[in-house]
Amino acid sequence: MTLADHHMVGEVGFAAWKCGSTEEAAFNEADVIERAREAFHNYPAAAKGDVAVAELDGRVVGWGARENEPDCISDIWIDPAYQGHGIGSALVRYFIKSIAGDGFRVAKIDTRAINARAIRLYERAGFSIVWHGETFDPELGISLQKVHLEKHLG
Repeated sequence: MTLADHHMVGEVGFAAWKCGSTEEAAFNEADVIERAREAFHNYPAAAKGDVAVAELDGRVVGWGARENEPDCISDIWIDPAYQGHGIGSALVRYFIKSIAGDGFRVAKIDTRAINARAIRLYERAGFSIVWHGETFDPELGISLQKVHLEKHLG
């Protein structure tokens, strides 16, 4: 990710978050929306892990990250206008290959339990749900129902 990508990475992440948050009542609260916007716009400058940016015709259309835990995909965000075009699948494959290349035997990812589209994406990539429960999101300041998925590698 280049410095020039920072603004668009934040914009794409926030747009994808908004698009996928319509079913979550707390995501309609003004303070939660503002915290999410701030987190996405601050993320690129603070990113410490492996961040991959997907571009089409010079435009950022998606991105993903592998931060905090080296065997975990921490983020996959696709511009709503480009969802369903294989960009998320390509990013997931990239991170699976990266995790396997670093010698890990299991790749992990978490998402909101209500995010059926993301769960289908991860299941098509070979992940299975191994945990479902509630966790507190400190950036948003709310509790969320989440699922943890894992994929056994080679």
